[in-house]
Amino acid sequence: MARGMNAHLSDAARPAYRSVFISDIHLGTRGCRSDFLADFLQHMSCQHLFLVGDIIDGWRLRKSWYWDDSHDQVIRLVLRHARAGTEVVYIPGNHDEMFRAWLPPMFPGGLEVAGIKLRKEAAHTTADGRRLLVMHGDEFDSVVRYAKFLALLGDWAYTAALVVNRWFNAGRRRLGYPYWSLSAWLKRQVKEAVKAIDRFETALAGEARRRGFDGVVCGHIHHAEMRMVNGVLYLNDGDWVESCTALVEHHDGRLELIDWAALNRMSFFAPRRAALPEAA
Repeated sequence: MARGMNAHLSDAARPAYRSVFISDIHLGTRGCRSDFLADFLQHMSCQHLFLVGDIIDGWRLRKSWYWDDSHDQVIRLVLRHARAGTEVVYIPGNHDEMFRAWLPPMFPGGLEVAGIKLRKEAAHTTADGRRLLVMHGDEFDSVVRYAKFLALLGDWAYTAALVVNRWFNAGRRRLGYPYWSLSAWLKRQVKEAVKAIDRFETALAGEARRRGFDGVVCGHIHHAEMRMVNGVLYLNDGDWVESCTALVEHHDGRLELIDWAALNRMSFFAPRRAALPEAA
């Protein structure tokens, strides 16, 4: 992970990437750190922006409505990037699967709205010539694909873990300890969860290799990772709920995972930031 970057830079010093990949924002949930994401979108520029699924949490919004100003700001900033000339590609995931109804055969070749291209998946070639398959990845999660009831139960359990995580870290903060993700630790400790992550990574890498790609970019499991799997580069851009990570491509083709909250010493338990003023 990169270190030492200041989010509040002058316009001339703001990070300018060739490509940015983000996923699993889960707009519409209280756990979404839309304020942190708005800060990231405000303080960077890129030529290509890939929204790799679960941007809006339709599952949660169908049950109860939650939407604050920072959620609105994320949408406005994405649209602002598109108007400024950034190629924005939106690949729906399982939580925003309602948008998949707009994909082929209804709209062969995909759909473009307000400068945002809606696609089932995408192919991206890095500056150094590597071909990457970009997809959310839930198609290779057997629980989501074959037992949606269990996935919904898992969504409830994950939401409960985030609530416990919030109170746990509030106590740590009062004692002077830094933020520590209890929910992420629990996932790593559960043996079956570790096995599931490994199967998921292997399946995604295998699909990319079968189709002749050098690597695969995905989201879905909220676990940022960059590693070689059986000769294929596996890249997971993480999430904006418990880690706030993005995958970025530099102009020379170098790929890097960045943790925006850690880089900028953002507290998950400080009051949410007010919406930033938008540039003209």
